[in-house]
Amino acid sequence: MPLLMLFSGIRNALTKDELGLEILQISLPTTLALAADPIASLIDTAFIGHIGPVELAAVGVSIAIFNQVSKITIIPLVSVTTSLVAEEDAAGEAQTQQSEKEMLIKASSLNLHIEDCIEQADYEFSSATYIDKVAKLEHDKSYIPSASSAIVIGSVLGVLQTLLIIFTAKPLLNYMGLDSNSPMLKPAQQYLTLRSFGAPAVIISMATQGVFRGIKDTKTPLYATIVGDLTNIILDPIFMFILRLGVSGAAITHIISQYLISLMLLWSLTKQVILLPPSIRDFQFGKILKNGFLLLVKVASVTFCVTLSASLAARQGSTTMAAFQICLQIWMATSLLADGLAVAGQAIIASAFAKGDYRKVMLSAARVLQLGLILGLVLSIIVFSLLPFGCRLFTNDNNVLQLISIGIPYVAATQPINALAFVFDGVNYGASDFTYSAYSMVMVALMTIFSLYMLSSSLGFTGIWIALSIYMTLRIFAGLWRIGTVSGPWSFLKENYAPLQ
Repeated sequence: MPLLMLFSGIRNALTKDELGLEILQISLPTTLALAADPIASLIDTAFIGHIGPVELAAVGVSIAIFNQVSKITIIPLVSVTTSLVAEEDAAGEAQTQQSEKEMLIKASSLNLHIEDCIEQADYEFSSATYIDKVAKLEHDKSYIPSASSAIVIGSVLGVLQTLLIIFTAKPLLNYMGLDSNSPMLKPAQQYLTLRSFGAPAVIISMATQGVFRGIKDTKTPLYATIVGDLTNIILDPIFMFILRLGVSGAAITHIISQYLISLMLLWSLTKQVILLPPSIRDFQFGKILKNGFLLLVKVASVTFCVTLSASLAARQGSTTMAAFQICLQIWMATSLLADGLAVAGQAIIASAFAKGDYRKVMLSAARVLQLGLILGLVLSIIVFSLLPFGCRLFTNDNNVLQLISIGIPYVAATQPINALAFVFDGVNYGASDFTYSAYSMVMVALMTIFSLYMLSSSLGFTGIWIALSIYMTLRIFAGLWRIGTVSGPWSFLKENYAPLQ
């Protein structure tokens, strides 16, 4: 029954009702912001590809390492922050409404007393005082302890990540298959070391975005991301070709853009949220670290699968790695568009759970999953139609282009699968089902690792993409299993079938 409810009425998924508009207002700016970063990375890849296939492959390995190390800290922090902030914001909203109601009752009593006991001038003065109090209440900044807690934790994690990458860059690249004799090692190490200095800005900006997502303001992160990425695109050719810095120039421009984004977001957030709690006891370090650790287990599993696939591609040579890097960038860039729906589902579901509105929980979960499936089908058609022609923007090497043509069907066909997998993550995070998300991903990772080794050894480049397709399918199965068995936070469905229909 829960699974039937999730996909029943899919023909009405695009209806512009109240829920549909709320999802659109959150997901569209988020989708555009998420799309901006991969597009900027694709442009970076295009510029680097014109330097040479060795540099393209080298930077591909470095980007894979940096992104996967960053995801280990970013995804748990952002996901937990979004849910906690949404819950605290919903609780604060309910408290504010209750306070306003009490003030109205007191004001009403005061009005009756004034009409009976004092003159009209005194009554007007008292009414004006009450109106001023209400106006002040409405315009005060939100007090959300999880917001400041997430930023502090993000700052610490950013510094630790920078130090980790600086001191382990060469061993990490060796693990990825770049030994001392590889021509890719020097440019890869140079790019990765420089890029690591942007880690604090990346993590702080993403933690701040988690706060904005929790309060359902996704437009501000969009504006900041667009400004930062445009700066990156403009500076890329200047640093890489005019100043002749090559791959180092690409890393420097990326660092500049990330610090610009983080500063813009922090400045905007100070206007909406109180970032300095009254005392250290008001910080929510415990909640964030506890749930963050669970998601750390999940993200580590995801990271290992993707990093292993890149490592297996790198071991097959620079040509295979270059082709894999281009396909992977497009695979992730298009698939991450579904994260906009995942964020919308997470924020709305977390808020609905906090208010005990289980009907909205299920309706929201069903709607974002249906929209995710539709989005995936559209992306599949677009990728299959345009990628055969667009891949020449990234490289002119015929051997690389030949391998890309082999990967195109897999990149295109898995779009609906990827979209549903990402949206299911948002649904589970909205339900604060972090424990199940962690343990289920460990099981998925174990099966994926086995598939990657077996299929890559027998089928090479094709086998890696078949294994990645299996990996995303298993993630969907894990999401369906939790809701379908009516377990965990979804146990409310046992007694709420009728109201939800």
